[in-house]
Amino acid sequence: MKGIINTIWNSKWWLLFLLIVIAGINFLASSFHYRFDLTKEKRYTLSTATKQLLKNLHQPVSIEVFLKGDFPAGFKKLANSVDEFLQECKEISGKKLIVKFSDPLKNLDDSATARYLDSIDYYFNIQAYTLQAPGKVGDELSIKRILPGAIINYKDTSIGVNFLKGTKSYGTEPEQLAALYNDVEATLEYKFASAIQKITLDKKPLVGYALGHGEAWGYNANDAVKTLIKDYRFDTVNIKTEPYIPSAFNVLVILKPTLPFSESDKLKLDQYQMRGGKIFWLIDYMYDGFDSLYNKDGFITYDRGLNLEDILFRYGVRMNQALLQDMQCDKLPQVSGQAGQTQQQRLVDWPVFPILNGTNNPISKNLDGVRTMFPGTLDTVKADGLKKTILLVSSANAKTIKPPERISFDFMQIAPDIKLFKESNIPVAVLLEGKFKSLFANRISKSVMDTLVAYNVPFRNESDDNGKMIVVSDGDIAINQVSQYDGPLPMGVNLFTRVPYANHDFYVNCIEYLVNSSGILETRAKDYTLRLLDPKKIKTEKIFWQSVNTALPVILVILLGFIFQQMRKRKYAA
Repeated sequence: MKGIINTIWNSKWWLLFLLIVIAGINFLASSFHYRFDLTKEKRYTLSTATKQLLKNLHQPVSIEVFLKGDFPAGFKKLANSVDEFLQECKEISGKKLIVKFSDPLKNLDDSATARYLDSIDYYFNIQAYTLQAPGKVGDELSIKRILPGAIINYKDTSIGVNFLKGTKSYGTEPEQLAALYNDVEATLEYKFASAIQKITLDKKPLVGYALGHGEAWGYNANDAVKTLIKDYRFDTVNIKTEPYIPSAFNVLVILKPTLPFSESDKLKLDQYQMRGGKIFWLIDYMYDGFDSLYNKDGFITYDRGLNLEDILFRYGVRMNQALLQDMQCDKLPQVSGQAGQTQQQRLVDWPVFPILNGTNNPISKNLDGVRTMFPGTLDTVKADGLKKTILLVSSANAKTIKPPERISFDFMQIAPDIKLFKESNIPVAVLLEGKFKSLFANRISKSVMDTLVAYNVPFRNESDDNGKMIVVSDGDIAINQVSQYDGPLPMGVNLFTRVPYANHDFYVNCIEYLVNSSGILETRAKDYTLRLLDPKKIKTEKIFWQSVNTALPVILVILLGFIFQQMRKRKYAA
């Protein structure tokens, strides 16, 4: 073989042979796509769950990405990252993925653009991102709108992917935007894989919504219920009237109950969990009267008496009789001035509406702040066989207040003293995983046990398999406020400032983690290290590195050419 190559290389056809080899390499490179991931965090390596999902696609899935056009460097890099990611997915899927990049706003006038943006927001939850770029000195400020997302189509169903949704807000400085793009790239696999999984499922999980104890229902639970109806099969279950909770429910959501749970009610919940059910508790343990907040005397917070202390304690969670206050908080309007005089309204920080931080768990990692309203606190206690993972915590400047406590605008006349906010990372939400043990083991009568057997749900002292449960000590996380002009707002949106928080993303992630065992959500926990250039070195060594990058390649080409010529001279001189 070596002799044949030397013969061809020394003949007059060597140039033609070289061109054929180069053309063959280019053809193979265009036909087969593969990347070697040499990064420490394996940022270019797809998870096993994602690969399995793509390999098991039965019919074609088409993806239209709205990132075609002339973009600034950051969005151009993002577009390239999306393209490379989808090309790798396409290879793994056996060409079942059909990918297209488009610019839907091209050639549209202002009126048509506005209508298209409204529809894409309404149907697919993709909002336009506005970029402002100044031209030359004296030019007008150029404004460009970008749709940072994609639409996935399968059979007769479509679903949107918003690249920016659920990521932290950083700012508009170059370093801040670089951090934003980095976070977006880190969540690409999860967002695409999750959307593809949802749209291709033959049978969606069944989610139950608990009623019977004054749970949130109606306009204030509009977003929470609509989300469940849209993404899953949905039904309600009245815990008080039903003899037991069917195991057909993949997860049971209990949102802001206000009435006490009887022992019979807790037994139904306990045995549902023992049979492999999963419960998502969102509980306001302490009374809060937001509607009474603007009254002269406000309201007094106190224990609601839900009678859930023992069952949650058995599962490893202690609900504290305390309200959380945090300097990292939302704002509310405050009216100053006496009645009959000119009154002024101003926005003030409201410490009993803390903005919580996520942890490193895939459910809450890399999320923007989660808004709460009069949240309680919780602690974890020993429970054999259970793993406890904190999901949401306060900032480093927090404190708690014990009931009974009067909550009104009076104590906000003076700005809160930050020196009093000494506690940090106070838990508000926790994930429980493992084998649960029943609260009612060795406690129920034979007649009750016989009744359960008659319903074909015999009593169990503990769960057979590893189960899951999430407990949040604030039901308002999933409650939406209602505007008299716009109706129900998305959960986590401030009624007065319209500032959106990541409540919806946290809510969806919790449900998805509980119902989905494929491991897709684990891809949210990827760490992408942001390796920014040192601005000081860029300024001081700019000329040097520009010269090196410009001159060095030319010098290398000349040097290699000289060496090649000398080798040929020596060879043929002999």
